Amino acid sequence: MKFETLFLRGLFGACVLVCGLTLLAMVTAKPASYVVTTGHTIAATSSATAVHARMAG
Repeated sequence: MKFETLFLRGLFGACVLVCGLTLLAMVTAKPASYVVTTGHTIAATSSATAVHARMAG
């Protein structure tokens, strides 16, 4: 094979590998809000509701 053909095959393989790993990372990742605010969702929602109630009335 020519050098260019081997080079392009290697480049294609590297691109497929990087794309596959990126897709895998996106599919298996947990949302940042889930990791950071575990157990604080109710408190954040109720305080936001209280703020809106004070502003409205």
